[in-house]
Amino acid sequence: MKTLKLATIITAIALAATSCSSSIDSTRVLSGGLKALQAASVTDEQIQAYVHQYIEALDAQSPVLPESDAYVKRLRKLTSGLTNVDGVPLNFKVYKTNDVNAFACADGSVRVYTGLMDLMDDNEVLGVIGHEIGHVALKHTKKQMKHALMTSAALDAVAATGQVAAALTDSQLGALGEAISSAQFSQKQESQADDYGYEFIKAAGKNPWAMAMAFEKLQSLSGGSTAGNAATGSSTSILATHPSTEARISKMSQRATADGFKRPASSKK
Repeated sequence: MKTLKLATIITAIALAATSCSSSIDSTRVLSGGLKALQAASVTDEQIQAYVHQYIEALDAQSPVLPESDAYVKRLRKLTSGLTNVDGVPLNFKVYKTNDVNAFACADGSVRVYTGLMDLMDDNEVLGVIGHEIGHVALKHTKKQMKHALMTSAALDAVAATGQVAAALTDSQLGALGEAISSAQFSQKQESQADDYGYEFIKAAGKNPWAMAMAFEKLQSLSGGSTAGNAATGSSTSILATHPSTEARISKMSQRATADGFKRPASSKK
């Protein structure tokens, strides 16, 4: 279903508040309209500030590995020189978990799970990271965050004009986390992030076949299914949306072949 323009939504809310039966709480309905308007006007700086609060809370609750750990040293080597995307500073951490996943957020936070690093070789891990950073560079994560704000209690804390961002309470952070984890990128956004990851790999001087091979491993892990479980991370959220995994593998393979790259032998099975 196509998203209605904000003005249409606000008008409909106002009409509902004035014309519907008395059983409807018109004050609450109008409040919802104001919240939608508020969320639509949230600035990039506010988005980054809210995301940063969420990531800080998530890191505090997650098994973040120390700099001395072998997984972290491997990630630091892979991401050496990656300092920012479109002016947003990047920061990388590793979560110790068997879940096979990775994600990047609008504030430049990139989190990679040990389960993913166990499954893939360096180029494949870098391809997945490139895909996730693509969502940041292409502003997908900011759009997702605005949607999450509109559908969670965290919007109650959106600051007044002139303030960067209000402090979120634990309950608001929890509501925001649920909204973010249930949101998925669109088919077009996933395709765009795949293309970004492909060019990211090439720019790093690596064989872009790694993109197709990473998707093959993720599909194999999910028993051949084209979808994962984005909410729990028990499978991989990278495969949780369209286009189908087969189509993504085919597209990346064809691009790499057309660009003159030969399929390498993976160091991990």
